[in-house]
Amino acid sequence: MDKFIIQGGIPLKGQVTPSGNKNAALPLLAACILTEEPVVLHNVPEINDVKTMRDLLKSIGVKVTYLGNHSWELHAKDIECTNLDPELCRKIRASILLAGPVTARTGQLKLPPPGGDVIGRRRLDTHILALKALGIKTIYDKEQKLFQFTAGKMKGADILLDEASVTATENAVMAAVTAEGKTIIRNAASEPHVQDLCLFLNSLGAKISHIGSNTLLIDGIKKLGSGEFTVGPDYMEVISYVGAAVVTGGEITIRNAGPEYLFMIEQVFQRLGVEWAIQGKDIFVPANQSQIIKPDFRGAIPEISVMPWPAFPSDLMSVAIVVATQSSGNILFHDWMYEGRMYFTDKLTGMGAQIVLCDPHRCIVNGPSELFSGNVDSPDIRAGLALVLAALAANGESVIRNVGQIDRGYERIDEKLLSLGANITRES
Repeated sequence: MDKFIIQGGIPLKGQVTPSGNKNAALPLLAACILTEEPVVLHNVPEINDVKTMRDLLKSIGVKVTYLGNHSWELHAKDIECTNLDPELCRKIRASILLAGPVTARTGQLKLPPPGGDVIGRRRLDTHILALKALGIKTIYDKEQKLFQFTAGKMKGADILLDEASVTATENAVMAAVTAEGKTIIRNAASEPHVQDLCLFLNSLGAKISHIGSNTLLIDGIKKLGSGEFTVGPDYMEVISYVGAAVVTGGEITIRNAGPEYLFMIEQVFQRLGVEWAIQGKDIFVPANQSQIIKPDFRGAIPEISVMPWPAFPSDLMSVAIVVATQSSGNILFHDWMYEGRMYFTDKLTGMGAQIVLCDPHRCIVNGPSELFSGNVDSPDIRAGLALVLAALAANGESVIRNVGQIDRGYERIDEKLLSLGANITRES
């Protein structure tokens, strides 16, 4: 098991380019099952979750070929197996993304319960209800501990999702593109990675409109063709670099940062006293940030709460909390989605942060706090990266263990931080 050893207190400086969006790459890989023709994906991040998804595709007969420079060709000419490997499914939550496309293509799928981060209850009901509306039946076999999906002729439907779930939206879209007739998906998620999936499917011949809104219209077609697509930048990684620069007092430029997707995130970080400048497709994070938390009207303690896109995403809550520990003032963080998101804050408290955990969903941060070195375990992808930021800001040498969790979502993050001047090494 690898660990990071980090000497904190060094301002970051230089340029860095984020990898492709993990949350886009995973559904794009799954969507390749829908066509018998070869497709090519560019800018695919080389991270553990993506590797696991590729292994799942190979296990059911998809031919996967590396073309070099983060590009892959996938050819699902024949689906040889519809029983997914339990060990592989246990590694990633995204195995659920195979429910829609595999069942749409073959009429059946046996799926062991998905794994992934332990950040609270992550229900599958929205997936099952959306797929049911399109003609896919789902049974959970308690003895074999797996979901059985079956379908005959699938038909379009008017679907209202009971929550704006990203992966449920993606599953419904993938199942609907080859279903007979018209499908309307209401209360759809509209994150950049959902948009990427829709644009990719359209490049293969699908007919999806109103992309980027919360109501998607899909005219089903009989067959998808071949094509290629480039995965967009990972805005989670982009904002992680912003946070790393700010907490170390550094100054960096993030290349190909996808600034068109960052406006609401920028508003939230401005409340923490953080500014950046847009320079074409890049963003520049200057040194000497004010890092003064802006109170609400009449001096009330401000609140940062997660909401569906285009509001502030839950996955950036951990990074924002670390930034707040280095900003002056009080602020309340509220993540109503996941009851386990806040539990990493005890590790920050142990490093000197002034944080009150109000309940599983809320915490109050009082800053700025001088952070000291610590020896901590990475509990999940996002909290693990947030602890790396805390270690970069802390006085002394910190050790972050279980960094395999971080590797699931961030490609060579230690090497990229090293290129910015961080004192970080990886040891087994």
